[in-house]
Amino acid sequence: IPRNQRSPPPSQSLLRTGDPLKLLDPGRSKLTTVETKRIVSVLDEAIFKVELISLISHITEFLDDLSTILGSELMGTLKEHERLSNNMEALLTQLQREGLKQEDGRGDLVGTEEQIRHLQLHQQAVKSSIRNILRLFQADPLASQAVRDEAYARDLSFEIFIKGLSEFRGFLLEKLLTSPLEEQEKVQFMEEISLRDKKNTETIAALEAELATAIQSRDNEIMKMNAAIRDLKSHLLHLEKSSESHIQRTKQEAEKLQKGELRISQAKCAKIQQDIHQLRAQLNVLIIDNRDSELALRKKKYKVEMEIENWIQKYDADMGEKQTEFEEVDAVYTEEKAQLAELKEKYAVLEQEYSQIKEERKRSQEKKERAERELAIMVRAATHIQAFWKGYLVRSLLKSKRKKKGKGKKSKK
Repeated sequence: IPRNQRSPPPSQSLLRTGDPLKLLDPGRSKLTTVETKRIVSVLDEAIFKVELISLISHITEFLDDLSTILGSELMGTLKEHERLSNNMEALLTQLQREGLKQEDGRGDLVGTEEQIRHLQLHQQAVKSSIRNILRLFQADPLASQAVRDEAYARDLSFEIFIKGLSEFRGFLLEKLLTSPLEEQEKVQFMEEISLRDKKNTETIAALEAELATAIQSRDNEIMKMNAAIRDLKSHLLHLEKSSESHIQRTKQEAEKLQKGELRISQAKCAKIQQDIHQLRAQLNVLIIDNRDSELALRKKKYKVEMEIENWIQKYDADMGEKQTEFEEVDAVYTEEKAQLAELKEKYAVLEQEYSQIKEERKRSQEKKERAERELAIMVRAATHIQAFWKGYLVRSLLKSKRKKKGKGKKSKK
């Protein structure tokens, strides 16, 4: 691209149009994508849970005072959690007396397998209790707000941790609100500031060298003038006898010349000193700006490191929860599989019985149909026999009538 057609860098345009420090602010004020909103909401939920967890011990200590706000279900859950916590502490004290200890290096427990399993069961119960408490608090905003108002009773370590999470949320929100182009502009702006600081440092060094040269030149001139004055004085001493007036006039001229040169030298020194003060003031301003920028970058670096560490811890915790859920689902699956096998066995028996019943019904139906067919045949046969018998009776009756008529005719004759 030709030089005259290139557009100026974004940072340069900002420097011309307004405050250059606005470049360090995010370009947007609200999150626009669902993913970024979910990330911030997850972090807000984590901060909310940490705030509640940090106050559980204080709540259980003053449980009766908060009974009207918490409600019966939360009261029961908190009392159960207090009981589990006391049991846990008693168990830890007992196991420590019996020889169970914790290694400093890795944090693993050393003891018998039964002791460790018993301790792990108590730990799992306490974790489940905390999850139930958080679930109930999330369902009751008034109770959760009342508990969060007791923040003065929170331990200092929790305050530091929550403050770190809040700072991390601010840093993450700033990152999510900043586009890659804006990040590139910020980097370019910082590079330009660094380049300016370097140029100003070089300018100050050159001016200081020039000042040193001017001071040295002035000192040389003064030395020359002093030497000239000394020569003139010696010459005047030699000429004193010849002309007192001539010596006095020459001395006055020399003093005037010295004062004029001194005033000129002092004016030059004052001007150079003023330039040095101005440049030093500019240097101090740039140093303060650079220190603030460096402090902000260090904070961002620390926040990024804390973010990575927190994500690692969260990943480990999530994997632990997923493993627990998998074990629970696997246990339920095994139990349901056994129930399915038992139901299959019962179904096979019932299917066999149903087949037998169906076969018996089929035989009964065939027998019934066969009896109905035989009955129909017998009914048709009876109908034919009756019809044949009726025809026989009618023919016999007609035949007897014919015989009687024949006998009557014969008797008449």
